Amino acid sequence: MHANFLELVFTAIGGLILGSFLNVVIHRLPRGESLVRPGSHCPHCGVSLRPWDNVPLVSWLVLRGRCRECGEPIAARYPLVEVATALLFVAVVALRDSTVGIVLGLALVAVLVPAALIDLDHRIIPNRLLLPAAAVAILAGTALDPAGEPERLIAAAAAGGFLLLAVLAYPRGMGMGDVKLAAVMGLFLGRAVGPAMLGALVVGVAVGAVVIARHGAVRGRKTAVPFGPMLGLGGLVGLFAGGAIVSWYLATFA
Repeated sequence: MHANFLELVFTAIGGLILGSFLNVVIHRLPRGESLVRPGSHCPHCGVSLRPWDNVPLVSWLVLRGRCRECGEPIAARYPLVEVATALLFVAVVALRDSTVGIVLGLALVAVLVPAALIDLDHRIIPNRLLLPAAAVAILAGTALDPAGEPERLIAAAAAGGFLLLAVLAYPRGMGMGDVKLAAVMGLFLGRAVGPAMLGALVVGVAVGAVVIARHGAVRGRKTAVPFGPMLGLGGLVGLFAGGAIVSWYLATFA
């Protein structure tokens, strides 16, 4: 199943639009605010954005990153999230070769982007994000690939259980949000969650080494570093390379 150029263009547009909504999720969900009301508005002056000032990426570029009304800067993160979501969507459609792979891949991207950034900002990964994600993964997986659902459920239990043991052994290292995100990743990735977890741990070790090198061993070990972004990066490893890594491992060592 290979996408043509027009399909990729529409996928990119859809990714930009969803990325715009994910910006709303990232900002409002951890604050307990509605994702629907009020509509999009300037965070500085509160003026509601006109439809032509709310076009993903384009409006930010046209306005040169500033509010039309008050002239205050609009964070570059907004278009970056939109572009990143669009690029990841295109990659999923271009590289995955089955309907279930594409559907679960797109849904996983839509979960990992806000989960990583919310954890980076607030040190939480809300249940309001993870529970619907788990439901989508189970429903879509069962509907499109019922034979593969047991593997994905086992992967979820294994990934979540692995981090749960880590939390019980060292509670200050990570939280239950990380455990639940790992389990949700298993529901989407199946056996590819193994490389995803390995990738997250490698990134975590690298970040920890940088923190210790910068602040010293004593202070560095006390510096809180959110694990959600690392799980997000690991999830992308599992999404785009996990299957190949698992196949290589089984062919080489099994």
